[in-house]
Amino acid sequence: MTRRRIGQTNLWVSPVAMGCWPIAGITSIGVTEENSLATIRAALDAGINFFDTAYCYGYDGESEKLIGRVLRPHREEVVIATKCGIGWTPDQKQWKDARPETIRRQCDESLQRLGIDAIDLYYLHAPDPNVPVAESAGALKELLDAGKVRAVGVSNFHQISQYESFHAVCPISADQPHFNMLQREIETERLPWCQSHHVSVMVYWPLMKGFLAGKLSRDHAWSPKDGRQKYPVFVGDQWNKTHDFIDRLRPIAARHHCPLAELVTAWTIQRPGITAALCGAKRPDQIQESAQAMNRCLTATDLSEIDQAIRDRGEVLSRAAVT
Repeated sequence: MTRRRIGQTNLWVSPVAMGCWPIAGITSIGVTEENSLATIRAALDAGINFFDTAYCYGYDGESEKLIGRVLRPHREEVVIATKCGIGWTPDQKQWKDARPETIRRQCDESLQRLGIDAIDLYYLHAPDPNVPVAESAGALKELLDAGKVRAVGVSNFHQISQYESFHAVCPISADQPHFNMLQREIETERLPWCQSHHVSVMVYWPLMKGFLAGKLSRDHAWSPKDGRQKYPVFVGDQWNKTHDFIDRLRPIAARHHCPLAELVTAWTIQRPGITAALCGAKRPDQIQESAQAMNRCLTATDLSEIDQAIRDRGEVLSRAAVT
């Protein structure tokens, strides 16, 4: 398995990363501390060295704390990414704040939760409409210069002007947008911008919040606590159309004798310009399945069949339309 470089840094990561939002337990059901810790260990054992979390993954930093407990003894072997600029009120309402003082405070708190001396990759989680992007970038550049972070990234940017304003103040080493077989809007402008500026692209939602893993039946009964129901792709006609699409993928996965999640993840990390796919997991078997994609090479025939299925299905609503 070949490691991939983050931007122009000396950080090298596995093309499959463990996305550590599910272990926070906010929108995922059935999360336990025992399973979460076991999942992080299973990711390490499966060859994953890249772990992605955030200050707001958990109402009290649960995700960062769990990662720190497992990864501190393996500090020289792993790359840890976390994010700033979003948090929670005491009554569990989310807020966005990318002021320099907030960024500095959250960085210090994340370092303490993780129990490490420096964050490998530190993202601005999302632009704050009340704070100029360049102002937020200045605070992250200070942290970079101070050695508290080794590389800086951005997430949930949607306009090239945002990238340009940030990059002019602080070099962007990585971008984290959503991307999957049916949500590919970054390919128009943002991905080419990243490629031309030597910016790595670490995508989330490669399995479209688990839908593309093919384990949700057409008559799936939703738990009231499952947050996915707020996305239109999980209901009505969109739900059925995506199940039809998944049925087109199953014979390809069967040809490779692999689970659907492995096929979909392999497709993602083989796309031009994609450095890594962040695969969420709350149980060891989930991350083990995704990790196998690093050893799966899809053929030209596979890719042609997948492309045709994607064209026939059509893109789902953009993230802006579903949040």
